[in-house]
Amino acid sequence: MIQKLKKLDAYPKISEDFYRRTFSGGLITLFSFLIMLFLFISEFRLYMHTVTETKLLVDTSRGETVKINFDLTFHAIPCSLISLDAKDTMGEEHFDITHDITKRRINADGNVIEVTQSRIGAHRVENPLQKHGGRLKYGEIYCGSCYGAEQSDEQCCNSCEQLRDAYIKKGWAARNLDETDQCKRERFFDKVVDQQGEGCNIYGSLEVNKVAGNFHFVPGKGFHHSDVKVHDLLSVNLYTYNISHKINRLALGDYFPGVVNPLDGVHREQGKPNGLHQYLLMAVPTIYTDIKGEIIKTNQYSVTEHHHLESANYDAPGVFFIYDFYPIKVTFKEDHIPFLHFVTSICAVFGGIFTIAGILDSFIYHGQRAIKKKAEIGKYT
Repeated sequence: MIQKLKKLDAYPKISEDFYRRTFSGGLITLFSFLIMLFLFISEFRLYMHTVTETKLLVDTSRGETVKINFDLTFHAIPCSLISLDAKDTMGEEHFDITHDITKRRINADGNVIEVTQSRIGAHRVENPLQKHGGRLKYGEIYCGSCYGAEQSDEQCCNSCEQLRDAYIKKGWAARNLDETDQCKRERFFDKVVDQQGEGCNIYGSLEVNKVAGNFHFVPGKGFHHSDVKVHDLLSVNLYTYNISHKINRLALGDYFPGVVNPLDGVHREQGKPNGLHQYLLMAVPTIYTDIKGEIIKTNQYSVTEHHHLESANYDAPGVFFIYDFYPIKVTFKEDHIPFLHFVTSICAVFGGIFTIAGILDSFIYHGQRAIKKKAEIGKYT
């Protein structure tokens, strides 16, 4: 059996008495070793480095939500006037959103004056002091007058905002409300006057359904009446609104390595007052899986801009973001090169360099011998 295995030896050994070592062979061996070492290090670094595999699939997800992260700075509109509204094709509407929203008053130089952390719902006066037509209800609980705008005898207007709501729902023009005791007590309009010349940095997050929709930043409070959205611009028709703004950040989901949001850092100046700026966002659902197996569900988007110098009568001035989603999704997955692929590459490197070096050494050795033999023949002739 041993003798039969010896016959299968593909690497027959040569006695050391028949070896002949040369200077060129040693030099080629040294360079070959250095090249092998360099290529081995390169392959090892490539093996340790993560590669990203990209796939394009049909998006079959349903009933998901998207978290929109935003950070905008309005240079000429005070925080008391900025209102965030949202609406989607499923009929869900939200006006004057304040949950998870932070506003920072800034002066003309861009320095922060005050930070206001908004809460769920709008401000309400718990213990109103107004006395015009007010009445006691249920014992000691005070019920403020709506000045004829009540929908029922049980309705109360205990704050300036409740009073404005009642007027709008009644279809009345919400004018001269600053003269009512509710608004005087809350100093709502005084705040607007006090903040003239200021800007506002508003940032936070907004969770919406994964369907087409829009969200927008407009001056004034948003209301819904008879299926028509009407913006009560604080009952002051003489106001003009400069919607110059900078989008510090806008992401339809969480960040992941390599993502580029085209609206980050965008700065737009408004030449005329009461303009309308629209951003049309087309989002691609994206799933990113890192090397540790953690999954990030987010969205990438492209953008198209439309700018109107002066808003139409039926449009409120402001900045509008209209979004929709493609019916496809992109998946990114980080992974290492397979170990067997790494071993195959190393074998190919060592075998290839060894073979090429052997061919080069043989060519140099036989070339030297041929030149030397010709020289000896020429010498004797």
